Amino acid sequence: MIRKLSVLDRSRTREGHPAAESLRDTVELARTAEGLGYHRFWVSEHHSVPGVAGSAPTVLAAAVAGATRRIRVGTGGVMLPNHQPLVVAEQFGVLEALFPGRIDMGLGRSVGFTDGIRRALGRGTGDADRFEEQLSELLGWLDGSQRAHPEVHARPAEGLRIPPYVLAVGEGAGIAARAGLPVVVGDLRSRGRVTQVIERYREEFRPSAWGAEPYVVVSGTVAVAATAADARRILVPEAWSLAYSRTRGSFPPLRPAEEIEALEMTPKERELYEGALSGHLHGTEEQVAAGLSEVAALTGADELLVTTSTHDRAALLDSYRRLARIAGL
Repeated sequence: MIRKLSVLDRSRTREGHPAAESLRDTVELARTAEGLGYHRFWVSEHHSVPGVAGSAPTVLAAAVAGATRRIRVGTGGVMLPNHQPLVVAEQFGVLEALFPGRIDMGLGRSVGFTDGIRRALGRGTGDADRFEEQLSELLGWLDGSQRAHPEVHARPAEGLRIPPYVLAVGEGAGIAARAGLPVVVGDLRSRGRVTQVIERYREEFRPSAWGAEPYVVVSGTVAVAATAADARRILVPEAWSLAYSRTRGSFPPLRPAEEIEALEMTPKERELYEGALSGHLHGTEEQVAAGLSEVAALTGADELLVTTSTHDRAALLDSYRRLARIAGL
């Protein structure tokens, strides 16, 4: 069994509910996760997406940390190409100063989802290629080693120990290995690719001041319920949102599962929808326990980061409770 279980919540919006409610739901889920014994709770960065309310991860992380007492809090992740490394260092420095010993700095290399968003952010697709350079600068602001601006200091971040994690998107795993940083790899539906990425990361890992050994976090959707059918139903709203986005170009709020199951889908929609439903770790507690053991044996991961979203909040909370029980948290 994987030793640590954590939560990544994307503050998914729900049809018929205001975006502000989604942010409050995220904070409430963090409280629940802490009470259940989860190791860390992360939030994400998305811009101008109708189905996601979490656009400012460090602000939301502050709200989560303020509402909890023990659980580690961080981002999965801040998209570094969208920001200046100095500003990111300062933001995490403030978080760590306010909540010492509890803050994680998860970093991704994606830029805005559309041309319009990238223009609004003042970024282009090529900015993702600068991620390794930006990461090095950011770490330099934290440990005081940056020399490009000797008269400038990232206060209060400089000298604080804020653990960095790299999301393995594109070349992310190789960058994490070269920098000697922990890596976050997903998703579990592509287990062959996941194992290849992890193997490469471990082979190329170089010990650093940030980490003496490789550390692997695997991420994915996990749904647990009293029956396999109920667990599958938890997956339905997110699967439909993905299918909808790939046929219409917009990622929508989550709809109730029963509405989606009653839809008359086009053949293309049905194909995408069924594909989005497949491969996730879901089922009864016994089925998911077996699946977790399989993932642990396949990946040798140090931690599982669960990213489940659904319209039915009661079912989601019950799933996390059941998962905690399976893992013996």
